[in-house]
Parts: sequence; structure tokens; C-alpha cells
Amino acid sequence: MILSLRIAARFSLVVLAAAMLRAQQIPAAVVSDPPPDKTHPATMESPDIPSHGAILYSVFYLASGAGPHPTVLLIQGFPGNEKNLDLAYSMRRAGWNVLVPFYRGSWGSGGTFSFTHALEDAQAEVQFVRDPQNVNKYHIDPKRIVLVGHSFGGFTVAYVTAHDPEIFAVAMISPADLGPSTLRAQAHDPQELLARYGANASRLAGTTVQALLDEVKQNAPTWNYVDYAPALKNRPVLIVEADDRNLGDNRDLASALRKAGNARVIETHLPTDHSFSDHRIALQAIVVDWLQGLAAHK
Repeated sequence: MILSLRIAARFSLVVLAAAMLRAQQIPAAVVSDPPPDKTHPATMESPDIPSHGAILYSVFYLASGAGPHPTVLLIQGFPGNEKNLDLAYSMRRAGWNVLVPFYRGSWGSGGTFSFTHALEDAQAEVQFVRDPQNVNKYHIDPKRIVLVGHSFGGFTVAYVTAHDPEIFAVAMISPADLGPSTLRAQAHDPQELLARYGANASRLAGTTVQALLDEVKQNAPTWNYVDYAPALKNRPVLIVEADDRNLGDNRDLASALRKAGNARVIETHLPTDHSFSDHRIALQAIVVDWLQGLAAHK
């Protein structure tokens, strides 16, 4: 009798979980593994990526199946404490290769860190996944390269996509508008800005807080992602917002994209912090669902 009750209770939990999954419309790739492909299994590699004389470390999550696979370049923030690897796994389960690189001067990569170097590195990483040898080796579909970035990484992918018309689509997760946000913080609360930059710069090689601030001030007129809207108007764009200092800038970007004529911009908001700490499943669901919507367009 007790065993029967336990079985019934477990069955009820399974039914409840399935109902919740349908109600929330969470893609299967977020919560379950696909059937294994014994001929072409999912795997992971760690290629070194050359960038301006330095070697960038990276992790490449390769999807199962013969491919070619659409491929995501997943770009971290400043300094990259949150690497969004749960998101990488969900995207791979959905059939996407996911390259997770590390900027110069960060997390073991060679060279020195600067914001300019980071932008150059992301462009070098795009060239890496387009290289014919790598396209063949990693089963990449070079016509479906999508950039996804969080925080400073969100600014980075906006910048790179705006300067590269061949990138298929771009997703920005609470993207920081590097120039305007830094100048605004400098004017309103310089001590907080110094503390924040100091905590981040301590994890990076070859730079200082002052060097980074000087670099942003020098480039602020062109490091404004709202101005990139005309260059992004013909491509799918996803903006995921949080309750953080970037919210107003994110909404300004979405508005600018719509005014520029982008009919494929999706703007969504989650009531959480900058790292999406208590909304990780929701974040994965939003991004994977968006990617699956892109899959039909080649």
C-alpha cells in the first residue's frame, strides 16, 4: 500500500512537472538531453584562437549530428565572472555549436586586456569560425553565425555585428552601453565607478583602472550602441533586460532599432539582477526559443 502511494505520488509529480513545462513553454533543450548520436556525438574542444599576436583560450561546445551546425559565439562581460555556461549547454542541446572565448589578458589568454583589444578579439573569433579549415573541422554553417553577449559582452556583440554585415543575428543580455553608461556613472557617483572598475580590473592582465577609464572617455562618442541601430536594422536582434543599471539604455536601444525599421527586434524583461541569478532557466528558455525561431531562416 505504501509502495503504491509512493509510486502514485511520483507519477503525480511527473505529470505536474510536465504541465508546468507546457505552461511555461520551456524548450525541451533547456531541461532534457536529446537522444545520443553515436556516429556524431556532442563533444567539447578547446581551440587556441590567434588575435593580434596573442593566443586566446576558448572552449568549443560542439553539437551532436553530422551538421553543418549553426554556431553561436558567446561573449562574456567585464571581467567575465559570469560565463553563462548553462546557456552554452542549452544552446548545444538545441543543435547549435557554441564557442566560448576569453579576451586577451583574461582568464589565462595571452596579451593584455583593454576594451579595444576585446572588440578586436571578438572580430578575430568571428574570423576563426568562418575559416574554411575550421568550418570543415567543427561542422560549422558559416552563413548562420550568431553573436550572443552579456553585459560588456552585449556591447561587444552589438559593435561587432554593426561592423560586420555577414553576421546572421545578435542577442544582447543586459548589454552595457559602454561609453554613455561610464560617463554617466563618472558624473553621478565616481567613487562607485572606481570601486567597480577596480574590482574588475584586478582580474585582468596588463591594465589599470585609470587606463580603462581613459580609454572609454576617448572612445565614448563612438562606443554608443544606440547609434548602431541603422547598421542592425536588417537582422534579427534579441534584447533581454534585467532590473539593473542598464535597463534604460537597453530600452533606448530597442526603441532606436524599431525607429530604424527593424521589424525583427525582440525585447523582453526579467525581474532579476544583472547576472540573472534567480532566472537562469527563464533566460535559457528565452534565448533557446529565439534561436529555434531563427533555425528556419537560412
